Amino acid sequence: MRNSHLVLRKIVVGVGLICGVLSTVHAKQPLNPEGSSQRTEQVAVRSQEMMAVTANPLATDAAMTILNQGGSAADAAIAAQLVLNLVEPQSSGIGGGGFILAFHPKSGLITYDAREVAPLDSPVVYFGQPGHELSFKTVMNSGLSVGVPGLLLGLEQLHTEYGHLPWATLFAPAITLAEQGFLVSPRLHTLIQQSRADLARQPETAAYFLDAEQQAWPVGHRLRNPQFAAVLRLLAQQGSSSFYQGALARDMIAAVRNQPISGYLTEQDLRAYSVVKRPALCMTLKQWEICGMPPPSSGSLAVMQILGILQHTPIAQYAPDSWQAVHYFSEASRLAFADRDTWVADPDFVAVPVAELLSAEYLAQRAQGIQADQAMGVALPGELTQLTPPALAPALEQAATTHLVVADARGQLISMTSSIEAAFGSKIWVQGFLLNNQLTDFSFGNQQTDGRIVVNRLEPQKRPRSSMAPMMVFEAGMPVLALGSPGGSAIVLYVAQALSAMFYWNLEPQQAVNLDHYGSRNGPTELEADRPISRHQDTLKALGHEVRLQSFPSGTHIIAKDKQGVLSSGVDPRREGSAAGR
Repeated sequence: MRNSHLVLRKIVVGVGLICGVLSTVHAKQPLNPEGSSQRTEQVAVRSQEMMAVTANPLATDAAMTILNQGGSAADAAIAAQLVLNLVEPQSSGIGGGGFILAFHPKSGLITYDAREVAPLDSPVVYFGQPGHELSFKTVMNSGLSVGVPGLLLGLEQLHTEYGHLPWATLFAPAITLAEQGFLVSPRLHTLIQQSRADLARQPETAAYFLDAEQQAWPVGHRLRNPQFAAVLRLLAQQGSSSFYQGALARDMIAAVRNQPISGYLTEQDLRAYSVVKRPALCMTLKQWEICGMPPPSSGSLAVMQILGILQHTPIAQYAPDSWQAVHYFSEASRLAFADRDTWVADPDFVAVPVAELLSAEYLAQRAQGIQADQAMGVALPGELTQLTPPALAPALEQAATTHLVVADARGQLISMTSSIEAAFGSKIWVQGFLLNNQLTDFSFGNQQTDGRIVVNRLEPQKRPRSSMAPMMVFEAGMPVLALGSPGGSAIVLYVAQALSAMFYWNLEPQQAVNLDHYGSRNGPTELEADRPISRHQDTLKALGHEVRLQSFPSGTHIIAKDKQGVLSSGVDPRREGSAAGR
C-alpha cells in the first residue's frame, strides 16, 4: 500500500495543465472577520516541488522559509504552528493539543494523538450534573476546563521522527515575530472585541489583548509578545522537558489552581503526559483509500460514514448547490452524528465499534433510512450486532481551532489540526500563551440515561472526544489529498462536503472550499447565512426540514497532487488563510 505514483485524476481536473517552470508563488486571502459573508474567492496556488497552506500568511511564510532551508514538511509544519500560536492565539497553541497525520514514502502513514487529557484528580462527574450545576460558560472560563496540554510534545515527537533541520531552527520565525511584533488582523480584532468581557476577567490576559479602555486593539496595531519569545527560546534550547517540568510547568499549575473556580492540574499530570501513536483509520471508497485520525477523534469516522452513506444515494446526479444535494448530504450527516454522539469516546476507556460503523453492509443499511422527498427528523443511532447503544450525549464543542497542510519535495506530507477549544481557550494566560478549555469537550449533563452510560463522560486521564479531522486520501498507495478544517463539531460537515465535492462533482480543491456550506448535526438543517444556498430554505421546509441560517466560518485547507506531481491548493475564503509553493 502507498507505493505507487498513480494519483487521483478526477480530484484535480486541469491541475497538470501548467506550462513552463514554476517559481515560488504565494496567494494571500483577504483578512475577513469571523463569520463575515464578505469574501473574495481565491485562485489556487500550483507548484511543482513543495507547498504550505495555513490559517495565516505569516505562518505560511514561516513554513516556506523552513522548506526553502531544506527542512522537511514536518519541520515546516512545526514552524508554522508556533507562529500560529502567536498570530492566531484564539485558535491553537502550546497550551492546547492536536492531531497530526504524517506520511513518508518509505514509512507510510502514521498518526499522532496529542490530545489533552483530564488531570488525575479530576472528579468522576459530568459537568452540569446535579450537584455541579455550573453553567457551560462558567466551566469553560475557569480552571476546571483545563486539560493537560499535548501539542508541544506532539510536535517534538514529530520532529524526532520526521524532522531534518535542528529543533531550535524551527523556533526562529516565531521568536522574531514575537519580539518585533505583528499587526492585529481584522479577524483577531473582531474576536478579541467579541470576547473582551471574558478576557477582562483575567488581568494578565486583558493586559495583552485589550487597551487602556478595555477594548480590543485596533486593526493594524503592532502587538508584541516578549513573554512568549522568552518561552520559545527556552523550549528551543531545552525541548519539551522545560515545558512539562520546572518553572514553566509550575506557572501553568499555579495559573489553573489560583482561579476563582480552580482546576486540578498537577506536576504529576504534566510529567506523565504522553503522545499516542495510533494506526490510521482508513476506509476504501471506489478507487480511493480515505484515512484519518481514529478515536478519540470522531471527525474522520463521521466523515467516512457520510461519504459511505452518500454513495448509496443519487446525490451525484444533482448540482452541489442544489436543494437535492443539501437534502441528501444533511440526511447522511445526521445519521453519522447520531452514531458519533452515541458510540465515540477515548478508546483507552471505551470499546468503540469502528469496524462495524464503517462496514459496507452497515452504511448501506443506514442509507435506506433516507427518503428522496421527506426529511427524517432527528436520527437515532444505528443497531449494531449484539451491542446495546450507550446514552446519546452530544458535547458542546466550540469552533476555535486551526488546520494546516504541508508537502515537501521529498514526498513527505503533513495534515495537522490543533486547538485550544473555544476562542481564547480558558482565557488563562501563562507567560505569553493561553491554556485550553478542552475538558468542556466531555459531555455536559447527566452521566447516564435509562441506565445506559454516556461514553464521553469525564474521567481522570481520559481524552475528550473531538471532531478534529485531519485527513489524507490515497490512490494506488500514494497520497493525492491532504485536508482538514477548524470549526468545532461542524468540522465534520466542512471536510465531508469538500471531499464530496471532489469525489462526486469532480471539483478542484479551491472550488470545493468555495462552496456554500450546508448540513445537519442531527438537529436543524443548517445553511450558510447571507449566501445563495439560503434560497433553498422554503423547499427544504416543505420536505420537513427544520432550517437554520447561520454563519459557517470554516477554515478548510487542502493540498492535492495530480499525476504529473503538480501540487494544487485549496484555501478557505472565510478566514485569513494563505497558500504558497515553489
